[in-house]
Amino acid sequence: MGDHAKPEPGPDRRQRRLGRRALILGGGAAVAGAGALAARDTLERWWWRMPGMAEPRVEGEVDHEGAEWIPASRANYRRASRPRDYSIDRVVIHMPEATYDITLQVFQDPGHGAATHYVVRSEDGHVAQLARELDVAYHAGHRGFNERSIGIEHEGWADDPAYLTDAMYASSARLVAGICRRYGIPVDREHIVGHNEVPEVIRVCPGPHWDWDRYMELVRQA
Repeated sequence: MGDHAKPEPGPDRRQRRLGRRALILGGGAAVAGAGALAARDTLERWWWRMPGMAEPRVEGEVDHEGAEWIPASRANYRRASRPRDYSIDRVVIHMPEATYDITLQVFQDPGHGAATHYVVRSEDGHVAQLARELDVAYHAGHRGFNERSIGIEHEGWADDPAYLTDAMYASSARLVAGICRRYGIPVDREHIVGHNEVPEVIRVCPGPHWDWDRYMELVRQA
């Protein structure tokens, strides 16, 4: 048999080939574009973790007006960039089973492995800030809650209502109201919880004497 030239495809066939080629190229461009967007999103969220980079902050600056800066050990929290990298949608209420001064000392101990963002004194409601709200404090015993929440200790013991003073309730309520305003957190019991309500954690704090009805009303008023 002799050699025969391959017939030229007709117009419809050429269009189908071109359409398939454009689809393949377009799909590849879409995948590349999605990858570039994902990489850019990751860079925007995590740029401050690159060597030599850090989220801008001022030494001694506090998030709550009137708070005293008494920093926890760096071993008891980690630097972050909330709410850019983790959304903040919870406040966790604690009671340390200790005095105000001892609580601060414990959180400044690098061997303790935990700290809250704030500690409220019973006598007068004075507030100490130990970690910036943009950072993740190890306070909830649950990684997901640590990343999404702000923790507040209140001087006292769960079985001793004498520490639950009017001054402490009022000061803590103002603190929590400010946190809720900053991050758009609803003022309700789903978003303002006790440490004993954190999943997978067995705790009694803030204890049976903590007056949730009174406290939530004070937060709403504040």
